[in-house]
Amino acid sequence: MVKIRLRRTGAKKKPTYRVVVADARSPRDGRFIEIIGHYNPRTSPVTVKLHEDRALYWLSVGAQPTDIVQKLMTNTGTMDKLVQVKAGTSIEDVLNQEDEIEETEDTVVADPIPEVASDTPDLAETVAASIEIDEADEADEAEVVPEEAVEQVAE
Repeated sequence: MVKIRLRRTGAKKKPTYRVVVADARSPRDGRFIEIIGHYNPRTSPVTVKLHEDRALYWLSVGAQPTDIVQKLMTNTGTMDKLVQVKAGTSIEDVLNQEDEIEETEDTVVADPIPEVASDTPDLAETVAASIEIDEADEADEAEVVPEEAVEQVAE
């Protein structure tokens, strides 16, 4: 049986993984048929890169993904494309359909930023007002010194 699974790479305590197609009897980091992507759990957000055309090919000919790889493929949308391939659409058509969607999303123009209400204070005015308040507070604190303390210092 052919499996799509993770193969550990990277230094000690710094794992990164390759998504590989391998015989189920071969060891985890041993012999494999093809590398179809990589997965890095240490980045924020997690990095997953898959060659979708190869993944769809192997899934369509009967390769079984492990649980973790299946979750990764679900999150990237590859499993949704597999449903379309199993329904009879060719792999190329499914991948081209995705490219067309991305092109139309790029051409959509976002709404302009709405005008800020004129009765809201300007940032410069707000900062200037807060500086004046701070200076007034400092002046009030300086005047609060009791007269008895001043007379004791004078003696």
